[in-house]
Amino acid sequence: MPRVKRGVPARRRHKKILKLAKGFRLTHRTLFRPANEAVLHSLQYAFRDRRARKRDMRKLWITRINAASRSHGLPYNQFMHGLKVAGVTINRKMLADLAVRDDQSFIQLVDLAKGSPAKS
Repeated sequence: MPRVKRGVPARRRHKKILKLAKGFRLTHRTLFRPANEAVLHSLQYAFRDRRARKRDMRKLWITRINAASRSHGLPYNQFMHGLKVAGVTINRKMLADLAVRDDQSFIQLVDLAKGSPAKS
């Protein structure tokens, strides 16, 4: 049986991992074994945090909407319930953006949620 030399596939695999480890500190970017461990961990963190980011952003939007609606005299839960009763279907991301950038439109939404007509 002929001898199999395994250098080329190993070199390719190592180079692929070391390329992913670019920017890591100390031997984690230069030596294969520490780099491999660091890359595997970093990929796990990335997978987990792509999902966590969605939760974090929703929490941020809710916090911003709550702060803005309370400053106009309506807590978050009553504001959201009022919008639902009024038939307004706007997501929290857009509400938070309105609360930060366009106060007049947000005041109109708060008035709508309160049940009183918006002031023009």
